[in-house]
Amino acid sequence: MTKPDGKTNAIRTLDAAHVAYTFLTFECDGALAGTEVAAKLGQDPDCVFKTLVTQGKSGEFYVFMIPVAAELDLKKAAAAAGEKAIHMIKSRDLLPLTGYIHGGCSPIGMKKRFPTFVDETAQLFDRIMFSGGRIGCQIQLAPDDLAVVVPFSYADLTV
Repeated sequence: MTKPDGKTNAIRTLDAAHVAYTFLTFECDGALAGTEVAAKLGQDPDCVFKTLVTQGKSGEFYVFMIPVAAELDLKKAAAAAGEKAIHMIKSRDLLPLTGYIHGGCSPIGMKKRFPTFVDETAQLFDRIMFSGGRIGCQIQLAPDDLAVVVPFSYADLTV
């Protein structure tokens, strides 16, 4: 396990729970598209996930993790969350809500725990990768290990 310089909330949460993970970093000037991150790290984009934060018609917030090359199907997301409708939150609202910025949003270590849903394709992989809580860093771990620190449900979430 590679230890990062300056731990993020995600890393502190994993360490406190004694969850095994791999921490990977890469050079970049600002946020990259998820497919660019996968290419930089030599990973299959199907096993690299992006973290999306949404708000339901009820006003509740939800987190969805989907493969970086995929698009969130808002109707499927709403159905998974038991909402009539869901929309993406504005980028400017991400930091005050989660403590993370666009391009560095991790499902682990947010300011508050939100209901989380992971695309069912994650079950096809021994390990998945997602943001480590900062632009330029990624966490890789088994989906079952993610469930130790972030309770989630699997669902069909993509278009």
